[in-house]
Amino acid sequence: MQITHEEAQALPPLQWLKKPAVDGPPAQRDPKVVERVSQMLREIERRGLDAVRSYAEELDGWSGDLEIGETELKKSGDALPPDVRTALEMGYERTHRFAAAQREHLTDFEIELAPGVNCGQRYVPVSRVGAYLPAGRFPLLASAFMTVNVAKTAGVPMVVACTPPSGEHGAHPAVLYGAHLSRADRVFAVGGVQALGAMAFGLLGEAPVDMLVGAGNAFVTEAKRQLFGRVGIDLLAGPSEVAVIADESADPAWVAADLLGQAEHGPNSPAALITTSEALGRAVAAEVESQLEKLVTRDIAGPAWRDFGSVIVVRDRDEAIAVADVLGPEHLEVHTEDDDYYLRNLTNYGSLFIGPWSTVAYSDKGIAGTNHVLPTGKTARYNAGLSVSRFLKPLTYQRAAENGTPALAPAVERISAFEGLAAHGATATLRIDRVGRTSAAFDSVPAPLREQL
Repeated sequence: MQITHEEAQALPPLQWLKKPAVDGPPAQRDPKVVERVSQMLREIERRGLDAVRSYAEELDGWSGDLEIGETELKKSGDALPPDVRTALEMGYERTHRFAAAQREHLTDFEIELAPGVNCGQRYVPVSRVGAYLPAGRFPLLASAFMTVNVAKTAGVPMVVACTPPSGEHGAHPAVLYGAHLSRADRVFAVGGVQALGAMAFGLLGEAPVDMLVGAGNAFVTEAKRQLFGRVGIDLLAGPSEVAVIADESADPAWVAADLLGQAEHGPNSPAALITTSEALGRAVAAEVESQLEKLVTRDIAGPAWRDFGSVIVVRDRDEAIAVADVLGPEHLEVHTEDDDYYLRNLTNYGSLFIGPWSTVAYSDKGIAGTNHVLPTGKTARYNAGLSVSRFLKPLTYQRAAENGTPALAPAVERISAFEGLAAHGATATLRIDRVGRTSAAFDSVPAPLREQL
């Protein structure tokens, strides 16, 4: 999430109080990761479940049952503190309600384009989805809400979930409880590349999935990239990013805390402040350093801020928007006196957090209702976050009657002749001849085409 030389040419001169120390993209496409994932997927495709079990033992130290039983899933919440369980239930309910509202606004329709010519669209869910639920250094407890839950709300009949094995019960109990609440059909204690391969190749007692979704580390993301085409994917997410647009009205401590809240995801997570106030920029930079001294996760957030953090001073709100749209951050917060102006005019971001009370963490944990699986690496220029619509295929159909022939066939016959595609033209010609070329039905055909009949 940096501004390249070419991008900078299209922007006015910028004042950087802090530039990223590392030049180039923060994490994607490490050649060693690419080769390792490629080798693992080849081995999994060749040897099947035996390879999955071998990698589970080698990489995760797991040789137990791969599938988490239904009874174990139902009991998973019992292992959690009551307040954590309540918070997870709240996150599921709000994420479900927002996804349900999204689904209600995607409606089938049919339109008559001409007499006897009707076209329509139906939203049909994909049949099988594989969801990856990360649980590495920090288990992301809301992951199932964003993937399994949203897929089931879209109407997907079969959702299989995989999460890295851990502990005596096979997986993190809070992750399992999230999967249970989200209505996962089957859950497996399989992590990393082997999980993605097992779901894509149909090695878990189910047919191959049609689509893989969910965040993960560099190896998981690369596996999704290599499997795309064989299966669909949601997007290539990671590392996590945040940008904050702030003016002199913002609280430096809050802005600094929100920047570190995402830098904490990993040592290569970019965090950027775009501000119209140089004084605020300097105050936030100082506040970040102060908060890092007391932060338990400073060994992660510190390198992220040092290597990938930035503070950019701009002249006005339009310049701030231009810079933010170039960065296209995964998460974008706005702490200004003109929040609605930014809402109306910003175009490139994964998800927008409007006002100082709307911190990214509210969405990260599922409590705000919106999805946290979002585009990174500037792909927000053409991509959006995971939602109900990603699991639905907008399938079109056409319904032509005999009296629709004049509105269709003469033009198709003429275009096909011009292209030299005789068989295409013949399909129209047969229908014109059945109606009868001299029929009054063709009176409405435009004169240049009617002359060809």
